[in-house]
Amino acid sequence: MTRRGVLLASMALSMTAATPAWAAGSIAPGRRLAVYYQTQYTNGTYVSPLGLTEHGTGTTHLLVAAVHLNDVNGPYAPVHLNDDPPEAAKFAPMWRDLKTMQGQGVRVLAMLGGAAPGSFQRLDSEFSKYYPLLRDFLRAYGLDGVDLDVEERMSLAGIERVIDALRADFGPDFLITLAPVASALGGGGNLSGFDYEQLYRDRGGDIAWFNAQFYNGWGSMTATRDYDAIVGRGLIPADKVVAGALTSPGNGNGYVDVPALTRTVADLRAKYSGFGGVAGWEYFNSEPGATAAPWQWAAEVAGALFR
Repeated sequence: MTRRGVLLASMALSMTAATPAWAAGSIAPGRRLAVYYQTQYTNGTYVSPLGLTEHGTGTTHLLVAAVHLNDVNGPYAPVHLNDDPPEAAKFAPMWRDLKTMQGQGVRVLAMLGGAAPGSFQRLDSEFSKYYPLLRDFLRAYGLDGVDLDVEERMSLAGIERVIDALRADFGPDFLITLAPVASALGGGGNLSGFDYEQLYRDRGGDIAWFNAQFYNGWGSMTATRDYDAIVGRGLIPADKVVAGALTSPGNGNGYVDVPALTRTVADLRAKYSGFGGVAGWEYFNSEPGATAAPWQWAAEVAGALFR
């Protein structure tokens, strides 16, 4: 059995029947190694995520990006994964590989929204028309959860309505995460329009964790300071804050190289026994292996996160 398999088996023995499945999804309680997977093709060649499991990286969650809800009266299919409908033939190998990874213990989520606007505005203003599109997509592909990346203005009541509907439709074990910029959890800048601290007060029990973006000027993983600022406010605990980092300087501003990142991760792990983990944006070109071996980023981070 691999090191990951031994750890998972050991943890499974300690779990009670009442433990939600999402809590058991990490190698260590409250600790996740999540990888965003948006680029499925590069230069016309399919990028399989299977390297993450084939090389025993310890990845616990894969987030497939980015799902968009389009105008139902417009020229495009109402649900898109990046530039195409999710049922497009090009995605067939991806869906097959994701099922394989689920069978290997990785929880697979869909990331909704991101930089392209519209999905959350539609959910906010025409919920009954657009929420069923999201619900049916998640069911059709057997996904384990959804990551709500709200980078446009949305009301607090609107996001709470989405969370309530997801919980009612998918049950207690379905993963609901959000991906705010890190400063939004620490009383600072925010791209979403609503107050994340109030959201946590209202719906914290239904939010598995936050994939906080510590890059693009909203926070940094060069040291623990910005993470400390969130936990130090005394509301959102460390086990609900996963530190999002860039995996390559080509993926945004504020890239922290792997040696520096792993030092910060080790410091956070030592400082917070319930440290929530790390999320990497994104898979296909992750350093240090780049496009030839993008799984290496996760393997390196796992060394600091789980040892």
